[in-house]
Amino acid sequence: MSLEALNERVMNDLAYLSYGGADWTCAKQHTEGHVYDVVIVGGGQSGLGAAFGLLRERISNIVVIDENVAGFEGPWETYARMVTLRTPKHLTSIDLGIPSLTFRSWWEAQTGREGWEEVDKIPRGDWMNYLRWYREVLKLPVMNEAKLTLIEPMEHGIYRLQVNRAGTKDFLFARKVVLATGIQGGGEWHVPPMIADNLKRELYAHTSETIDFERLKGKKIAVLGGGASAFDNASYALAAGVAEARVFVRREQLPRVNPIRQMEQSGMIERFHALSTSDKYAVISHFFKFNQPPTNDTFNRAAVWPGFRLHLNSPWQQVEAQNDKAIVTTEQGTFSFDFLVISTGLLSDPALRPELRLVEGYIARWADRYEAPVEHRNALLDAHPYLTAGFALTSRDEEGASQLHGLFVFNYSALASCGLSASAISGTRSAIPKLVSAIADQLFLDDRDMILQRFFAYNEQEFTTTWAENAALK
Repeated sequence: MSLEALNERVMNDLAYLSYGGADWTCAKQHTEGHVYDVVIVGGGQSGLGAAFGLLRERISNIVVIDENVAGFEGPWETYARMVTLRTPKHLTSIDLGIPSLTFRSWWEAQTGREGWEEVDKIPRGDWMNYLRWYREVLKLPVMNEAKLTLIEPMEHGIYRLQVNRAGTKDFLFARKVVLATGIQGGGEWHVPPMIADNLKRELYAHTSETIDFERLKGKKIAVLGGGASAFDNASYALAAGVAEARVFVRREQLPRVNPIRQMEQSGMIERFHALSTSDKYAVISHFFKFNQPPTNDTFNRAAVWPGFRLHLNSPWQQVEAQNDKAIVTTEQGTFSFDFLVISTGLLSDPALRPELRLVEGYIARWADRYEAPVEHRNALLDAHPYLTAGFALTSRDEEGASQLHGLFVFNYSALASCGLSASAISGTRSAIPKLVSAIADQLFLDDRDMILQRFFAYNEQEFTTTWAENAALK
């Protein structure tokens, strides 16, 4: 099968499912511009999947916006440096149960079934190419190079979105807003103050940033962090010609158990919403405590280089600059480096998001809803937004409810409330229908009066024959 044949098969499958059709939502008007039923912020895999899910529900007055140029949404060809995805290849995601839309169908259309059998893990670049194809074959409405800078609640349940497009301020209007903004979209990447406060930016970068490894050829670098991304960056740097890459981990041992694998098999991903608040907290607190190990191939890819060094039980105690070098002090000694790569994860807190500055004070956090027992308490988790099972923000009080009605969080900060959903490829398959259903329910209930009025006034005659009436008179 060719890609052209697969494209035709997708269209046939959608036709059999009666995909499309007239919208059922009630159009809203605003004097300043068109009002979308839904604006999705983020054109990566979560945003594209959400858009397709809404279109399947006959909600087509939507648009997806993304700050990147077309085809470079998400991390896959920007800052991600892994060779392959870490998710098992057989797990489905944004196809939403349509076989012809799976990555496997796309792959086999080009390589045949034998080609699929040869795949161990999905190559990172091919996953991005699949997302490009998915967007194109479904004709999803994406507006690129449009960066959201502010969400402003207005009257009548409408949000005004301030968007920067090519350096020009523009406005979009929406009834519902979905923040499908990826890993960093719920807060910000974290750089420890001992680094940010003591070093010039020329001496360090977070793994989420563009790094000029060409400039570092023959140099010595340090990587701070023990997650998969740390080893991805060490391997990438060594392959680019870095002479030495030392990975520093505060733990005495690297984690060996990946709780995601258990969650994928146990129903934890699909049914997480059914857990009590206390159970959800305990699960995610345990998840944070366990962390995830690097995959074997990720670690081995880094360790095979002669310039690789691993330092366990080595938290950094002090970082300072001397003669254009970064000097790092640990219990194992003091080291001098030409550059530091920081792989210390992120912080999730609505207060860190500038686009939410007008509403973040209303947003309920986990600390507002639940006081965890000491053995589970986690300050990072407490700062996450407390969401409904359908990814909607909730308010700290009644006053803020109207300001938040219509805002949905479909990024990494949904982890605490909704489990592995928008935070992992393996979670999107079950998460997108929950999100879409919640949005559709809100739109329906917002328009309740008009919808019911139309229902009670409906008088289109379907049974038109007069034979029964004539027969009854005889």
